[in-house]
Amino acid sequence: MKQSKLIAPHPRSTAGPAWPAGFAGVEQCSANSPLRPLPGAGLLMKPLRSKTASLAGASLRMVRSLRSLIVWRSRALFALICLTVSLTSGAAQAGVKIEHWVAPSGAKVYFVEARVLPILDVQIDFAAGGAFVQAGKTGVASLTRGLLEAGAGNLDEEAIAGRVVDIGARLGGGVDSDRASVSLRTLVSKSEREAALELMRTVLSAPTFPQSVLEREKARAIAGIREAETRPDAIAAKRFAAAIYPDHPYGASSTVETVSTITREDLVDFHRRHYGAKGAVVSIIGDVSRADAEAIAQRLTEALPAGGGALVPPPVKKPQRATIKVPHPAAQSHVHVGLPSISRGDPDYFPLLVGNYTLGGGGFVSRLMKEVREKRGYAYSVYSYFAPRKLEGPFEIGLQTRREQVDDALKVVNEVLADYIAKGPTPKELAAAKKNMVDGLALRMDSNAKLLGYLSAIGFHGLPLTYLDDFAGKVKAVTAEQIKAAFARHVKAENLVTLVVAAD
Repeated sequence: MKQSKLIAPHPRSTAGPAWPAGFAGVEQCSANSPLRPLPGAGLLMKPLRSKTASLAGASLRMVRSLRSLIVWRSRALFALICLTVSLTSGAAQAGVKIEHWVAPSGAKVYFVEARVLPILDVQIDFAAGGAFVQAGKTGVASLTRGLLEAGAGNLDEEAIAGRVVDIGARLGGGVDSDRASVSLRTLVSKSEREAALELMRTVLSAPTFPQSVLEREKARAIAGIREAETRPDAIAAKRFAAAIYPDHPYGASSTVETVSTITREDLVDFHRRHYGAKGAVVSIIGDVSRADAEAIAQRLTEALPAGGGALVPPPVKKPQRATIKVPHPAAQSHVHVGLPSISRGDPDYFPLLVGNYTLGGGGFVSRLMKEVREKRGYAYSVYSYFAPRKLEGPFEIGLQTRREQVDDALKVVNEVLADYIAKGPTPKELAAAKKNMVDGLALRMDSNAKLLGYLSAIGFHGLPLTYLDDFAGKVKAVTAEQIKAAFARHVKAENLVTLVVAAD
């Protein structure tokens, strides 16, 4: 069931209520978690794994087995640390103090010293998402990020993967509409930490973008696009984005044509312009001192290109009210209703966050769920969310229903939305929403990995350093009148777009 995304922490799942950072669903401890895209990625980025068959295949497997034995001790320790996070996190995260400075390279640095666990987490974010790609080249942002680990310095794809295994570290990250990230988790013991940081530095500053890997990933992406064009859910998401963001990069999706035209030079140029030190946001949390963190941030960013600062997507224009019906043979109609709504720095963030819980972000306690599913049985699930971005991110209501009853379901959705905008939540609904958000906050900050997501969002979006400390108070201070006013400002009927795939 889809929940509120007004929101969220880094790169990932959108399940569960929205919370205070910048990406949805933070990655947990896992030795083999794949590289995943951030929400909103124009070109789905998949794990980079070599599939080259060779006469040396058997020998390579033997080498990997030996390598696994060699690093068994560090892997075992790493797994044990991850296992004990839930037992020690309360002490680890009590009284989070965020420190901020600008490195000599020009990168902005955000640091939390956390001494309980011998782990270092680092994430570097760049204004290098899909919104910064020129028309006709949609997919460049995702391919650039995806190929960073396909070759760097004098290392090829296999060598990079081998080094990650050897040192028991993990490289990850993703890309969405606004930003691209590279993340690292490593043990803090000197040999492992030094090797991991050097590898991250090389991947960031000296990617080679091998032509053979680019062709492989383009072919993979094109196959994925063609497959997605047969699915009503993928068609709906693509068409809805284009409808609410006409002539804007937020609404652009990769096509076979755009991906086919991407060259290695496009990736090199995009990296040079968008992965610069002055635009980098470095987030560090772990068992290191402030002096260590200063050295780490400078080491990782000093070799980056010099530019990258002050990058902002083009302005968003609101669409005109419209209903779009897309033919498809599916038995279920896929329905999206929404518009561009709120940027991450908007002062109405908290009223919309709290208000949306009652409207459609609170699961079975939300009005949409009660009216559409429980009372009438029109849909198994119905949800609403805000997804703020650098500029106005989308507000969306979504559901699936039998195609013969889609008009009836839409009538109920529109009535619930109009009534909520006019009247806002009841005192009981408002109290329940606040309690859920405040009581659940601790569970969203109970590990270094989760805090890293919040830390990077604070840095990338320029939020106050006291944001996490202030969150509960900001939620509690929201009034029903503020919610009504915020919805009236950001969810205007004249700009609502309704899209139905599999419509009669």
